[in-house]
Amino acid sequence: MTRFRTINTAKSLDTAEQTSCTVMLVEDSAAMALMLKSRIEAETTSEVEWYKTYAEASHALTEHRPTLAVTGMNLPDAPDGEIIDLLEEENIPTILFTATLNRKTRERASAPHIVDYFIKDAKDTVDHITRTIQRVTNAAVASILIVDDSESARLVLAEILALQNYKIYQADCGTAALAALDAHDDIQLVITDFHMPDMDGQELTRRIRSTYPPERMRIIGVSASSDPYLSAALLKAGASDFVYRPYIAEEVKCRIASNIETLTQMRRLQYLAERDYLSGMYNRRAFFERAQAMLAQVSRKGAAASLAIIDIDDFRKITDTYGHDEGDHVVQTVAKVIHNILARHKTLSARFAGEEFVILLAEMSNEEAVAVAEDLRVAIAQAVILHNQTKLQVTASIGVAVAQPGETLANNLTAADQMLYMAKEKGHDRVCADAEFYRTA
Repeated sequence: MTRFRTINTAKSLDTAEQTSCTVMLVEDSAAMALMLKSRIEAETTSEVEWYKTYAEASHALTEHRPTLAVTGMNLPDAPDGEIIDLLEEENIPTILFTATLNRKTRERASAPHIVDYFIKDAKDTVDHITRTIQRVTNAAVASILIVDDSESARLVLAEILALQNYKIYQADCGTAALAALDAHDDIQLVITDFHMPDMDGQELTRRIRSTYPPERMRIIGVSASSDPYLSAALLKAGASDFVYRPYIAEEVKCRIASNIETLTQMRRLQYLAERDYLSGMYNRRAFFERAQAMLAQVSRKGAAASLAIIDIDDFRKITDTYGHDEGDHVVQTVAKVIHNILARHKTLSARFAGEEFVILLAEMSNEEAVAVAEDLRVAIAQAVILHNQTKLQVTASIGVAVAQPGETLANNLTAADQMLYMAKEKGHDRVCADAEFYRTA
């Protein structure tokens, strides 16, 4: 029987409800402790409680339980890593930083309660610790799908990730994995075994990649086989990484964290490439790329769509009178109005030029599209925009045209632009549409 299920491996951090947390910092060096405390409190929602000795930390644990601990290995009154044992006894998720890295230290750092460890004297140690705290205390956790026909193998991997604050889905075969991806669009990373009964990991990877590009989803292949060519087979099929079993917990954590970080950075770069810096809306290029696909989807459904172009009236007069900074403020305000009005509709919007915005209103009649445009016009006219305690009266003209299935996007936009020109000619602050039923006020 094919199936998938969800488990949350971050129970000890209780991040689903958490908006802030308490971090126990145990460190005898004042310089290191103050640096960590400052960065953690500045860049996370955590409150840091600093203790210099084992005795102070031990006493504090009798009075309250922190969400997370950050500690060095050795303390003046506990030189042999006794603080690690204490935190393990209390089952406190712990981030360890150490001045030495030898086999004994690595073995201590592999304890179940250790979230991660870092070298104390490295230049980026504070950065790593801060980012790790951000991740493991963040309610917006990354979601991972583990695919393996062996339940014990899935549970071993889930246990390794137990303190990493990932939301875990499990599937026992390729078919169930594809069903899980269809059902849960929050999945960011798939970890798949190579040998499975219905389809192997190579075929599953190909199918995933046919729908989800690398910037949307990462895939890590795993196998207990001694065949050295399996990794190449998965990578060529579209996997992002590969790990052989039996797992080294430290390696698995590093590879998963690295892939999640890569995905985050790729999404950040994509966001910056697609967005207008001033309004936060899609830019012209992104609109054209997305609108083409959206119109094709509407056409396949046999539904209707319209395009609208919004132009702020007398914008040149605003910038000439009040300055370009105030002009930017007006653009940002109008962008917010557009966002708020369109939130309940299936639309795609962008800032096209200085004071011009464009909207694709999908799966609605022209009558409905004109009604939305009228709501926008009224909301823009009613928006409160102050300049030195004086309310600026800002209006907009809007042109709306039915998207013709046989026409290019450029031609459909031209039709909407002609309606916009008509609205401007008729005196501004109005909506004009190419539907015969619509009459301007």
